[in-house]
Amino acid sequence: MRQQPRTMAQQQQISLPAKLINGGIAGMVGVTCVFPIDLAKTRLQNQRNGQQLYKNMMDCLIKTVKSEGYFGMYRGAAVNLTLVTPEKAIKLAANDFFRHQLSNNAGKLTVFKEMLAGCCAGMCQVIITTPMEMLKIQLQDAGRLVAQQRVMPSVVTTLKMGGTSAVLSRSYNTAPKPRVMRMSAIEITRELLRTKGVAGLYRGLGATLMRDIPFSVVYFPLFAHLQQLGQHSSENSSVPFYWSFMSGCLAGSVAAVAVSPCDVVKTRLQSLKKGPNEETYNGVVDCIRKILRKEGPRAFLKGASCRALVIAPLFGIAQVVYCVGVGEFLLGYTPYNIYSA
Repeated sequence: MRQQPRTMAQQQQISLPAKLINGGIAGMVGVTCVFPIDLAKTRLQNQRNGQQLYKNMMDCLIKTVKSEGYFGMYRGAAVNLTLVTPEKAIKLAANDFFRHQLSNNAGKLTVFKEMLAGCCAGMCQVIITTPMEMLKIQLQDAGRLVAQQRVMPSVVTTLKMGGTSAVLSRSYNTAPKPRVMRMSAIEITRELLRTKGVAGLYRGLGATLMRDIPFSVVYFPLFAHLQQLGQHSSENSSVPFYWSFMSGCLAGSVAAVAVSPCDVVKTRLQSLKKGPNEETYNGVVDCIRKILRKEGPRAFLKGASCRALVIAPLFGIAQVVYCVGVGEFLLGYTPYNIYSA
């Protein structure tokens, strides 16, 4: 007797472990590939006008290797590698869940409902994203603060030709070089829990929501429509793996640049240690106001290109692993076992 087809709820229940595996593999591979660029993004976003140590991404990476060694580019990577599995799994699985809940009987969604599903997925992921970003930023920015102490602004300023703004020239301190604080993520976590409680790990939660919800609203519908363009036919909805990769890269880079100002605000709010003459912020509105007044609108796009270079391959890899079904293969599931009788 022919077995009845499984319902969508049963399919999701069966494939949830596979989604966790897919999220973990995709996150680990992606983080390993792009983490140095993410470190450069954090340091570029945190440096203020008049205290610029790095000219651009490549300058930041070269100076980081010179001062901290090759593995200095991977400072904070352990936190990401540990928490990226649940973070990616929650994001992708939640989007699938909400898309199913919002779809009609034919399985179709309007663009608004696609955006709503992405919004809900973004809200779910901040449970993991906020503490992960909080710890990662402290570790990534430590080297910049030490390098800033090493550079002493001189009194002499040189006026730009034909302009009124001054370029600050620097002389290097001959005193012994400050050492990079080797605090681990566990030590930072303990200190935050001791002094601030659990709320300390969720500092910048509002800014994280402000970044991740619009990101998911843009990313998931855009990816879904790009993915449809690569389908073989209306009867065969499968797409080549390289199309999933390109769709993830394009959708990820567009969404990343779109929310880059929110990412700058989040990074500034979550940075606990400040360099000399670096201001502190009392919430999202205060941060936006001070950045606008002291650094101008262009400051909100600091690290935007780096963020696009980080997010594009990260989500491209994630979608390839997710769409190909690496987790399903490892668990012994096949498309036939999961989606048909």
